[in-house]
Amino acid sequence: MTELLLDPNIRLYVFIPIVLICLFMGLIRHYVTILLESDKKTDLTQVADTNILRRARLLRENGNYIPRDAFMMRRHYFNGPNGVLKEEKTSVAAANPMTDPSMMADMMKGNLTNMIPMVVIGGWINWTFSGFVTTKVPFALTLRFKDMLQRGVQLTTLDASWVSSASWYFINVFGLRSIYSLFLGPDNEADQSMMMATQMTASPGAPPDMKKAFKEEWEALEVRNHRWSLENITDNILYKNTSLDSSYQIASKSRT
Repeated sequence: MTELLLDPNIRLYVFIPIVLICLFMGLIRHYVTILLESDKKTDLTQVADTNILRRARLLRENGNYIPRDAFMMRRHYFNGPNGVLKEEKTSVAAANPMTDPSMMADMMKGNLTNMIPMVVIGGWINWTFSGFVTTKVPFALTLRFKDMLQRGVQLTTLDASWVSSASWYFINVFGLRSIYSLFLGPDNEADQSMMMATQMTASPGAPPDMKKAFKEEWEALEVRNHRWSLENITDNILYKNTSLDSSYQIASKSRT
């Protein structure tokens, strides 16, 4: 099969512009989302429950570094007859977005900043750069990848490793996560793939089930056995220092 040679102008007028368009669209989406984001009310009860769970988890994971009496006293505070983990917690029902105007407004803002720009820019790029082959992946692919990597280019004889302009756009939309993290930090609003995954897996406005979380943490802390890791730390340090001094003296005598 004859090797395909690309015009160098494709790199300047198709390949790089698509990358820059996707990058700047992500940056603009990040700042527009921050501007449109509404102030969320903080539930003090939920914050207190989250702090209790965090303290109990820290005790369960790092309890070996405190004496047994201190560990048992802290565990009694959490798991005792009147412990904070045994308090009755009521399950809070998820808010219905159809009856909450603020949630409806947040959903509209999310669609405005996420889906609509992606569809509009994707259609414009597909119309402007239609029919271009932009790059080639550095490894061989099977024919099953042609529909994914060669959208807009209907050539049966073209190797599956070549990437069309439309497919290159979608690769950049979902593949610039590291670049966004470099510019905006790990918690940013520009990552399209993360936001879509969040929308698909999490229902909006669903609070965590604190009753279930308290029960699981109580059970995990109840079966936790204590073994003080620093029980003989003083003797171990003195023994190591004595061994080092003896080794140093023996080495000094052998040299003399």
